[in-house]
Amino acid sequence: MAKLISKTYGEALYEVAVESGKTREILDEIEQVRGILKQNPDFAKLMLHPSISKPEKLKVAEDVFRGRLSEELTGFLLILVEKERFQELDKIFEYFAEQVKAAQGIGVAYVTTPMELDAPSRSAVEAKLLETTPFTQMEMHYLTDPELIGGIIIRVGDRVADGSVRNKLNELTQELLQVQLG
Repeated sequence: MAKLISKTYGEALYEVAVESGKTREILDEIEQVRGILKQNPDFAKLMLHPSISKPEKLKVAEDVFRGRLSEELTGFLLILVEKERFQELDKIFEYFAEQVKAAQGIGVAYVTTPMELDAPSRSAVEAKLLETTPFTQMEMHYLTDPELIGGIIIRVGDRVADGSVRNKLNELTQELLQVQLG
């Protein structure tokens, strides 16, 4: 559900940015807002606090953002407050940034392995992604998860390739359960 929300709102923001010709400006403003929210975590707590009324939250957001950000992004943030979607802000911003990068031919990949990959392995993964995707450049993010046991999980946008041993074991378990039930 959260992914659908971030995609829907992220696409809406992207369309507004493209239509207004302010894609780069809004992306820069998003990075500023992310930085401010990271430095001031109490602001997000305030915007999510259940005992603070929606009109009060809207007033605070208006006071904080109006005049400091473009009208497009300010209006968008006020809509998120109005629709009680402020908690999805980071995922929406991430989706927007990925859309901007994709339009520039840059793919964003998240590669998860059970242990750190060495430089030649990283280069091989990136080369394979460039070969099999429409992107001309990749922004690589490497993560480790020892619970994978072995193998690799790659996520580029909405697509996930799960070649982990953990996933293969789960699939085998499901197959065995089907055999026992059938």
